[in-house]
Amino acid sequence: MFSKDDARTIVGVIGNIIALILFLSPVPTFYRIWKKKSVEQYSPVPYLATFINCGLWVLYGLPLVHPHSTLVVTINGTGFVIEIVYLSLFLIFSDKKKRLRLVVIVVAECVFMAVLALLVLTLAHTTKLRSVVVGSICMVGNIMMYAAPLSVMKMVITTKSVEYMPFFLSLFSFLNGISWTAYALIRFDIFIVAPNGMGSLLGLAQLLLYATFYRSTKRMMAERKAQGEIGLSEKIDTYKNGHVSHANNHV
Repeated sequence: MFSKDDARTIVGVIGNIIALILFLSPVPTFYRIWKKKSVEQYSPVPYLATFINCGLWVLYGLPLVHPHSTLVVTINGTGFVIEIVYLSLFLIFSDKKKRLRLVVIVVAECVFMAVLALLVLTLAHTTKLRSVVVGSICMVGNIMMYAAPLSVMKMVITTKSVEYMPFFLSLFSFLNGISWTAYALIRFDIFIVAPNGMGSLLGLAQLLLYATFYRSTKRMMAERKAQGEIGLSEKIDTYKNGHVSHANNHV
């Protein structure tokens, strides 16, 4: 007979797949950064938030903290490694000031996770208490991860451009929130339901912004490209005229 645990496992596997796609969705963005050798206006905030969020959920899913949470550990462990790669690229292609700030934040996050793990495993003596302590912090971290794009959303509204808000990151943030909300509702877990329910709403808000400003973004990018081509043509004409004038002076 098909049990709640079976349903939870299936939804959890689907959640793992969607979350993995979410973690990999910024690849085109980082390919662009790699090609241009610059982070341009891209913000590291979503990746910093996801980095600490994944680390906290790995701690939460450990058997010593919250038993029977293997699917939580597998996907967040994978995400943790992926975020290290993204943050490494930010470090390589940021200017000196941004690089220093990024290093300080990453070190602070790592120290926080290590101290939390040490305190919880030594001072809390039951998995129930450990689950409550780590789960509460994870809930805050998850909300931070979903709320991190708010700064980007503000920029989108201000500039009326979604150029620096990757579509697939927004789409899979929404789907990820939906899948993990469903997972936690099957065997109710407030620490997973609350942040992922909020994440679903924030993901939907990002998609609505994308739909609103997609056309204006395309128009602005086309105008910028046209201006660039005009500027290039003017430089070529100036060069040609100068070259002809220089040649005439020698005749």
